[in-house]
Amino acid sequence: MAESFNIYLDESCHLQHDLISTMGLGAVWCPQDKTREISVRVRDIKKKHGLANDFEMKWTKISPARIDFYLAVVDYFLDDDDLHFRGIVIPDKRLLDHHGFSQDHDSWYYKMCFTMLEPLIDPTQHYSIYIDIKDTRSEIKRAKLEEILRSAKYDGSGNIVRRIQQIRSHESELIQITDLLLGAVVYANRDLRQSTAKRALIDRIRQRTRFTLCNTSWLREPKFNLLIWQARGNA
Repeated sequence: MAESFNIYLDESCHLQHDLISTMGLGAVWCPQDKTREISVRVRDIKKKHGLANDFEMKWTKISPARIDFYLAVVDYFLDDDDLHFRGIVIPDKRLLDHHGFSQDHDSWYYKMCFTMLEPLIDPTQHYSIYIDIKDTRSEIKRAKLEEILRSAKYDGSGNIVRRIQQIRSHESELIQITDLLLGAVVYANRDLRQSTAKRALIDRIRQRTRFTLCNTSWLREPKFNLLIWQARGNA
């Protein structure tokens, strides 16, 4: 019998000319029928640490004053068998040769989205994909990603990828978890050290997963799956 899954997609430093060389894409996924339970558990962690239900977890908000809370959320993610993460890191997008490959940055971006999501999608199951609303182009991204995934999976009727929907990050604990994990991966690959709190979170993930966060995992690694993507011929 087919099951239904939710996938929560986020991006980091994805703009072509943002003066940051390292880019990341990430997704957290779980069985659809576990979504509410997971959200309630995260809100319980917020309450335990003196935070309101609507407090928005974000990588950029991590500080020494709240590091115990963020460590608790990471521990919860790692302990819950229903939660999984996959991320792709592009170490240096300045090396991309879009002209040589007859593409622009946008078309390459969608290729990367497909590369990240394709191993997660089993054509015998059903999926709903949620993306964070970031700017006025979010609806264009949503529609294009839906077109690409349905075409690639021969899913014109939308039976596999049933919906791709925009949501606001402050309304979804699962998007917020994606933001945290992707932020940690990109920060580690940039080898930044300004924030002791962020380094503590990265160290916790490294200790518990035994991954450096800077190397590609096995393709079928189920819990914390990473691809460090390298351009072919600097393209």
